[in-house]
Amino acid sequence: MTDANVERAARLDCASLSDAMDRLGIPGQCFGIKPLDHKFRMAGRAFTLLYTPIGTPYGNVGDFIDDVPNGNVIVIDNGGRKDANIWGDILTYCAHKRGGGGTAIDGGCRDTSLALSLNYPMYTKGYYMRTGKDRVQLEATNVPVTIGHVRVNAGDICRGDSDGVVVIPKQRELEVIETAEGIERAEEKIRELVGSGMTLREARAQQQYHLLQRKKDG
Repeated sequence: MTDANVERAARLDCASLSDAMDRLGIPGQCFGIKPLDHKFRMAGRAFTLLYTPIGTPYGNVGDFIDDVPNGNVIVIDNGGRKDANIWGDILTYCAHKRGGGGTAIDGGCRDTSLALSLNYPMYTKGYYMRTGKDRVQLEATNVPVTIGHVRVNAGDICRGDSDGVVVIPKQRELEVIETAEGIERAEEKIRELVGSGMTLREARAQQQYHLLQRKKDG
């Protein structure tokens, strides 16, 4: 089953989506969440996971991977922790084998070589070999989480490219996508005009470049 809005978002750069969300007054740019490889690309509905410090009695890091729908992006709120990792080679292998859309973590990961060799999209705050087992635990699945200071709900569109990750709220996704498509058309027109001999100043003025991301009134 295809998802038309995810497919449209996948064709757009994160920079264009970011500008569109600025124009619409929507926070969605995940600060500090970066790809392990600049060639990585991902787009899919968010499957969210919330992790917390270990409790008493101990919880565990969870066996959630079997419940993730094909094509979903796994979005993990680990409180920004980079010293207690809840993603490694087994999860990478299983997610890749099951057709996962990628993983974005507010925190770190480990076993990065497998993600790179499988071309499985991983977006994190960093990597470090120490396990999160007996340090953090899976608290809840498909609840609102935070990644890179952005609130993410299950079902939101999560888009990643070489610049990082943006999250498009489900309730406003069509508005964001249409605005971003308009921005990309304007920028492509600017390149065409410059290529035909117009100055950048003239081309930008014609396409109202400096207003493309400006927040709409009202």
